[in-house]
Amino acid sequence: MDTAPAIAGFDSFGLSPAVLKAIQDQGYETPTPIQAACIPELLTGRDILGQAQTGTGKTAAFALPLLSNISLGSRDPQILILTPTRELALQVAEACQSYAKHMGGFNILPIYGGQGMSLQLRQLQRGSHVIVGTPGRVIDHIRRGTLKLGSLKSLVLDEADEMLKMGFIEEIEFIFEQTPENRQVALFSATMPDAIRKVTKKYLKDPVEIKIKSKSETVTAIDQVHYVVNRDHKMDAMTRILEVEEFDGMIVFVRTKLATVEVADKLAAHGFAAEALNGDMNQAMRERTVERLKQGKLDIVVATDVAARGLDVQRISHVVNFDIPNDPESYVHRIGRTGRAGRKGKAILFVQPRENRLLKSIERSIRQAIPAMALPTAGDLSEHRIDRFVAVLRDTMAEQDLDYYYRLVSRMTQEQEMSELDIAAALTYLGQKDRPFIVKEVAAPASKKARSGDKRERDSSQSDRGSRKERSAGKNKERGSRKGSDIPKDTYRLQVGSKHGVTPREVVGAIANEAGLDGAHIGRIEIAEDHTLVDLPEGMPGDVLKHLQRVYVCNQPLRIQCVSEHAGSSKPMTDKAKKPKKKRDKKPKQKPAAS
Repeated sequence: MDTAPAIAGFDSFGLSPAVLKAIQDQGYETPTPIQAACIPELLTGRDILGQAQTGTGKTAAFALPLLSNISLGSRDPQILILTPTRELALQVAEACQSYAKHMGGFNILPIYGGQGMSLQLRQLQRGSHVIVGTPGRVIDHIRRGTLKLGSLKSLVLDEADEMLKMGFIEEIEFIFEQTPENRQVALFSATMPDAIRKVTKKYLKDPVEIKIKSKSETVTAIDQVHYVVNRDHKMDAMTRILEVEEFDGMIVFVRTKLATVEVADKLAAHGFAAEALNGDMNQAMRERTVERLKQGKLDIVVATDVAARGLDVQRISHVVNFDIPNDPESYVHRIGRTGRAGRKGKAILFVQPRENRLLKSIERSIRQAIPAMALPTAGDLSEHRIDRFVAVLRDTMAEQDLDYYYRLVSRMTQEQEMSELDIAAALTYLGQKDRPFIVKEVAAPASKKARSGDKRERDSSQSDRGSRKERSAGKNKERGSRKGSDIPKDTYRLQVGSKHGVTPREVVGAIANEAGLDGAHIGRIEIAEDHTLVDLPEGMPGDVLKHLQRVYVCNQPLRIQCVSEHAGSSKPMTDKAKKPKKKRDKKPKQKPAAS
């Protein structure tokens, strides 16, 4: 079936009174197409093969009918819902609990890796009607004998394609083999690769196929734009966009776990409430991060695709693809985190010049163009800051009692020989010195030829554009960029690294505070296990560097030393930097390179 039947109200399906009352309490009136198509079939016991994108309401599509058929008198698990990630397991369990709130004695248990096994064992012993879990932890309990599926009525595979991508095919087949032959199966997937078809053919009995063509509907509700940005300019582009863009909550998608931490730390260093969300975090930290986002204590979460699975936060108004996804389906999943429940959302995509092919592939898949936008200019930022400042002034004058301050300004003009204009100008400067109205324009993006991602151009020491700074950047991993990147810089090595717990935030804070250096003039930061490389303006005074030698970060001394090729006289000379005497042996030893 390619389209949903004519949509009636929830009360027309024959759901149990308790379930119907719960969804009425939540204000649900009209089912979504996937709900209208699935609920009647699942109520009759049919197997379902559903294809629908994230955000179409598929959790309610299977939860409402299956909960309506549950027997509260039995303590054995009757419904098992498999999800690819712990986040999605928690989200589904929370939704099911809300739908069953009028079902007295109902118990549901989410089980997943990262949570204490003893807690899950105690809850399983008490009995649960519904189990929601990740395949690995479900199998752990099956093999321990603590989860018995002999009374199972229904098995749900939610986001089955993601479970297969994550390598869970053997686990899924094992779980199927532990379930009764007469159990009902509901399999949901955003895509239908061959592996899904094989599972369907082997384990589902005459399934009803329901395909909701919602991809274009999902993305048309979201305002989508893209910016052509060189890799090294992404962070500057990000901070400029965040300053002029009005947003509530935001998810920033990157490709790697390491990038989640790097980008989140750099955003935090620029004053944004941002944190990372990745698979290396323990479950308590992940749950706390999501909860802080929901409560408004956190505005930006930087995540990978896997970590964001199941992340459903109503206040997410923007999704930023900091790194373009490698396939269109991932793009649709990502931007589906905004524009939920009829709300407007915005999706921002960064595209490097050499990634145009990926952009075109996404546009073909969603059947619409993603408009290109120009990055905010220095003038745009200046005007935006002035507008915000004026708005704050107007609000203050309208809402605050300023009589005392009028008298104070009047007294200052008489006693201190200052004009009211002088006072206003000085106070304006003090109020905005961290975000000055006069913004320096960064270097414009290079021409198409110059910004080519060709590796030969980046690595070639013969390139006409191969300045010392560019050669250094070509040899090292990307370390982000900051305002003031047009200032010539030297590279310095700090004797503190990731094994000491250091992040870019600590590096910037220590150097900026101790050296009296504007954080905008601190360049790229590359953190290795036992050391850190940081770019600082050329000609750093010797007394400042001497002072930084004794500064501690994460309980480790910085022991800063210049490692640029042309270390000047103002920089501390290390043993490695001293010119060695020539050897006259037959096979002279190689000179140690200047550090």
